[in-house]
Amino acid sequence: MDYKELKDFIKAVAKSGVNEVDIKTDGMKLSIKVNSESNKAIHTETIIQQVPVHTPLATGTILQQPVQNLQTQAPVETTEKEDKTEDSNYITIKSPMVGTFYRKPSPDKDPFVNVGDNINENTIVCIVEAMKLFNEIEAEVSGKIVKILVDDSSPIEFEQPLFLVDPS
Repeated sequence: MDYKELKDFIKAVAKSGVNEVDIKTDGMKLSIKVNSESNKAIHTETIIQQVPVHTPLATGTILQQPVQNLQTQAPVETTEKEDKTEDSNYITIKSPMVGTFYRKPSPDKDPFVNVGDNINENTIVCIVEAMKLFNEIEAEVSGKIVKILVDDSSPIEFEQPLFLVDPS
């Protein structure tokens, strides 16, 4: 083994990350120890963390509203409660996963279902995109679509209500 081959061998050992090599043959004994402190590559890790940013309110949105408008919202709550009692007669189709809700199979196609459509257990009602996978969601109930509770292309949570179905 000549000097150049030996030098290349030592460089290869240093690059491999091995700290120590001992080779013994009849004619020679070779021991290579790599200084672990000088051979370590500096490893940097970048962590990206989203921090909520406080944005100022749009000028005059809440502060300039008359108090009367705020007081007139109280009866709306009672009608929402009435709607909830009416909604209790319906079956809710909920999201089986977290993702993005799509009503259409593609942007140029018609929605899977609309309000008033009759569906059965195998009817595909929407697509939920999760981790770049498009999952077709089946109704799993029979009936008539009464209400669509989520806007197209909006993020949804696990078990979030998507559709109301009248089973009758």
